[in-house]
Amino acid sequence: MPSPIDTLTLTRPDDWHLHVRDGEALTTVVPHTAAQFGRAVIMPNLKPPVTTAAQALAYRDRIAAAVPPGIAFEPLMTLYLTDNLPADEIARAKDAGVVALKLYPAGATTNSDAGVTDLRKTYRTLEAMQRAGLLLLVHGEVTSPDIDLFDREAVFIDQQLIPLRRDFPELKIVFEHITTREAAQYVQSAGPFTAATITAHHLLYNRNAIFLGGVRPHFYCLPVLKRELHRQALVDAATSGSPQFFLGTDSAPHPAHLKEHASGCAGCYTAHAAMELYAQAFDAAGALDKLEGFASFFGADFYGLPRNSGRITLRRETWMPPASFAFGAAELKPLASGEALQWRLQT
Repeated sequence: MPSPIDTLTLTRPDDWHLHVRDGEALTTVVPHTAAQFGRAVIMPNLKPPVTTAAQALAYRDRIAAAVPPGIAFEPLMTLYLTDNLPADEIARAKDAGVVALKLYPAGATTNSDAGVTDLRKTYRTLEAMQRAGLLLLVHGEVTSPDIDLFDREAVFIDQQLIPLRRDFPELKIVFEHITTREAAQYVQSAGPFTAATITAHHLLYNRNAIFLGGVRPHFYCLPVLKRELHRQALVDAATSGSPQFFLGTDSAPHPAHLKEHASGCAGCYTAHAAMELYAQAFDAAGALDKLEGFASFFGADFYGLPRNSGRITLRRETWMPPASFAFGAAELKPLASGEALQWRLQT
C-alpha cells in the first residue's frame, strides 16, 4: 500500500551504475544526474573503451566540465576489463582514483565488442585488483546463442560467477542491474564481498511493458525485463534493508532514431527522473522507509567511501516528464515520458 507520507527527505543519494556517453551528449545527461546524486559510477563502454588510467582521468574531466555551476557532483571512474588489460595498469588506476573495473562478456550489450572472451585470460589482472581493493562490476549474462535471452543471467551465475567467486574470495564484486529471482537469491547467499545494483525500470516494469499495444522500444534494455515473479523478487530484495542491494540506474541514453529502429539499441534513459521512479517503486511496496538505505547508504558502504552529507527532498506531486530532450543533433526520449509520476524532486 502507498504511504500517506507527502514529503520525503533523504541523505543525498549516489548512482552506482550510470552511462553518460561523451561529447555533446554530456551537456544533456550529466545535469540530470548531478541534480539528484552526489556521485555516480561512470561506465567505460565508449568507442574506443576506457582501458587506461589516463583515459579515465581525461573522461572524468570532460564529465566534470558538463556539471552545472554551483552543483557538487563527483564522477567515479572505471576501466573496461579486456582479455589483454595488463595487471600493472591496476596500480596506475588505483593512484588515479579509479574505483572499479567493468566486466562485459564480449557481445553482451552496447559497445561490448571489446569485452572478455574468457575469464581465465583476466586472472592476473583480477589478482591485482583483489590486492589493490578495486571492485569488479559484472554485466552478468552469458552470450552463447544457444542460451535463451531470458535465461542468460541465471546461466551466468552457474557458469561464470560461482567459479569466479570461488577463485577470488576477497574480490569485491557488484552483480550489476540484476533482473531475476535467481540473481537476488545468489547475492543474498554469497557473503559480504558480493553486492548487486537494481534499476528503477526493473523494479517498476515486467517484460509485458515491451509489448503492450505494439513493440515499445524505449522499454528494451539488456538485461531485458523479465517475468512478473522476477520483478517482485527484485522489489523484495531492494526493500529488504539488506546492505547487499543498492541503487544503480543503468540509465543509458541513445538517440531516439536508433531506439526506434529495425535493430533498436538496448537501454532505458531514466536519469531525468531517477529518484522519482525509485520512490514510486518503494511507495508501491509500502517501503519508503527503506529507500534511504538503498539509495544513500549501502553503496557508499560497500565501496568503502563516506556517505554524503547533503540532503534531497521529494514531494508527492503528480507530473509528467517531457516527451524528449535535445541530445546533440538528435532527440532523446526518456522512460516514463507521458506517464504520470507521483513523486517529484524539489529544487
